[in-house]
Amino acid sequence: MKKIIVTGSNRGIGHSIAEYLAKKHYGIIMVDYDSSINETGSQMNDLYGNVEGIQCDVSSYEKCEKAFSNVDRSEVYGIVNNAGINRDVMFKNMTYEQWDAVIKTDLYSMFNVTKQFINSMIENNSGRIVNISSASWNGNIGQANYSAAKAGAIGFTRTLARELGKYGITSNAIVPGFIKTPMTDSMPDKIKEKFIEKIPLKRIGTPEDVANAVEFLMKGESGYINGILLDVGGGMIL
Repeated sequence: MKKIIVTGSNRGIGHSIAEYLAKKHYGIIMVDYDSSINETGSQMNDLYGNVEGIQCDVSSYEKCEKAFSNVDRSEVYGIVNNAGINRDVMFKNMTYEQWDAVIKTDLYSMFNVTKQFINSMIENNSGRIVNISSASWNGNIGQANYSAAKAGAIGFTRTLARELGKYGITSNAIVPGFIKTPMTDSMPDKIKEKFIEKIPLKRIGTPEDVANAVEFLMKGESGYINGILLDVGGGMIL
């Protein structure tokens, strides 16, 4: 069975991606900083089978090496680099710690996790890498750290697409727009309404909208799609 690594999958978009792929009969390795991911993985396994949870701080290369040491590399077909945090603040007030935490979790993690499995994917001459970026990659007030990380994700994605295509490995990025998450749920209604007004479809996106896009890029039939930025934002950035 093809196995897919999904980071940041204990809740939110990452959880929806893992569950959606499990329903499509992929083997799933759910990865999260929160230790309750082990219980989450067990619950998902009871529902769909072939799901496990691994607790790991993906911002650390050494911790990734240790956490994935018992994973059979030859079985890993896909990686969804979804782990991310935000520490929004105007740059003049941003601390080094706020910058460092976001860059390490949102960008370094893509290197730390992908590096663990890339050689086996090359040996298998197949694989799928999907990196979750953000509409903020183009710059956003109060998000110098987050925007830098998400822009870096796009450069990382396109470079891997050029380097790994000859091995049958594709690398693509998904750019979610305004998606319903605990973070957006906490926004004042007036701000939500302003976002919705900018979206031609006139609704907030769902985590399932993003998960569907990930599953599309994981399919064998999508093997000639490489190096793209797939916007899942209802047309907000048109």
